[in-house]
Amino acid sequence: MLHRPLFLGMFLLTMAPRLPAAEAVVTAGIPQVTIDWTKAIIVSRSPPTLQVVVNPPLRRGSSIHDPVFAALRNLSAENVRYVPWLPYPKLAVAELEPPAGTQSARGWQTTGKKGASLLMKSPTPTSWDFSLIDPMTLDFFDATKGHATILNFSTIPAWLFKTSQTVTYPTDPNQPYWKYTQGTELKDPTLKELGDYYARLVSWYGQGGFTDESGVRHHSSYHYDIPWWEVLNEPDFEHKTTPQQYTERYDAIVSAIHKVSPKTRFVGLALAYANRFNYYEYFLDPKNHQPGIPLDMISYHFYAKPEKGTNAANPDLWHFCEQADKFLETVRQIESIRLRLSPATQTAVDEIGVIASDDRSWKNLPVYWNATGAMYAYIYAELSKLGIENISESQLVGYPTQFPSVSMVNWETGKPNARFRVLELLKQNFGPGDILVSTQITGPKVAAQAYRTTSGRKLLLVNKRDTAVGVDLPTEAAGSRMDVVDTTTGENPAQCSTVSGTRVMLSPFTVAVLSMATP
Repeated sequence: MLHRPLFLGMFLLTMAPRLPAAEAVVTAGIPQVTIDWTKAIIVSRSPPTLQVVVNPPLRRGSSIHDPVFAALRNLSAENVRYVPWLPYPKLAVAELEPPAGTQSARGWQTTGKKGASLLMKSPTPTSWDFSLIDPMTLDFFDATKGHATILNFSTIPAWLFKTSQTVTYPTDPNQPYWKYTQGTELKDPTLKELGDYYARLVSWYGQGGFTDESGVRHHSSYHYDIPWWEVLNEPDFEHKTTPQQYTERYDAIVSAIHKVSPKTRFVGLALAYANRFNYYEYFLDPKNHQPGIPLDMISYHFYAKPEKGTNAANPDLWHFCEQADKFLETVRQIESIRLRLSPATQTAVDEIGVIASDDRSWKNLPVYWNATGAMYAYIYAELSKLGIENISESQLVGYPTQFPSVSMVNWETGKPNARFRVLELLKQNFGPGDILVSTQITGPKVAAQAYRTTSGRKLLLVNKRDTAVGVDLPTEAAGSRMDVVDTTTGENPAQCSTVSGTRVMLSPFTVAVLSMATP
């Protein structure tokens, strides 16, 4: 999540009519879809999924807690990314104060070429405290039970860094604080303290507890599977981490976690700006890592934004999918680096959304949620064609002071909005193992991709613009089922209908899935 505290208002959800097929006006230049079901492009590796960022509305006792976690449970997505994160230190950092008598509390001493010498430790109390962190984390584990997840406790305790003064944080766990990640250099040059913190964190949830710096045992009784652990978040922002620093910290964290959780696999980088190619060049080169360090997966993020001058009166200027096209060119460059340096490494684009910088022109525009949902559907299809393994919409809950424009639910009621419904529609129809086949469509306004799935032939259609458009389909589409998320469905699941003939009408920013009979 990009680190910009945005104070955005509520996007009210109203209704806009979908143009019925019977009332469609026939015009020249109708987009036409052509499908070659025999010509495979690639076998999909891509589960449609999302990220869950920890924030106060997800806490027990919140008015939206129950419906939001119910929606997550019912979605049954794979590889959901869970991120206790920066703005709420008490909800994200399990050891907020340094243990007295340890290196970071008393400072490090160096001894010539041998580097840092350990200072004596004394059996003193520590500040380990999971009382605020556990409830949301356990609720997340419960809601994703039976599915693989990606955990990312991304915020490093501030006391591990060299800072000009002690870093403070609010006593109120619900108060956002954007200045916690201070400092660029760790106090411990061996990085052992950093690795130990994360090993203990993983042990708390995966191994029933841990022994702290003072030799005291902390029991949790938790033995959750931790299939994936993502190492830090947006290091190009947080602590202004260089590629070299990140690689060293990744190695230290991975080495420490592997000792307590040997089956866990790892995701690296999680860059805010995908086009920082120097990070991939350095990180993906095995010679820059300690021996035996796995490079299982890399990740990076993409956020479109309303163009300057865009306003409520003209949503056709929301060129989110055109911005996505530029991002896809970046993805191709990253893939060329990955294939050259570490071809076995997988890729996740694990934050995808639109961040609006000003809510005054947007809060009364329900079509905004459809536009951003359509962009995700478009990116999902295009990234699937590139073989990307995880394609994650951002984020389950946003709300005023914490990125409301990327929320997938109504933060007042907890009910899923159109962005969630688009993900739900994709999840119900597409996933790893599907065969993407050659699909052509004339004109730039609509995207189309056909799939051979275990449940039959399917066609994904995405109207990328704020104008209704007719689409001419192959003859086999006649009589097929069409599930649609558009401005008429609002916060409700996709609406189902039967295609009459071979032309369908798509209202602005519609996402539709056609299920065709297999011959």
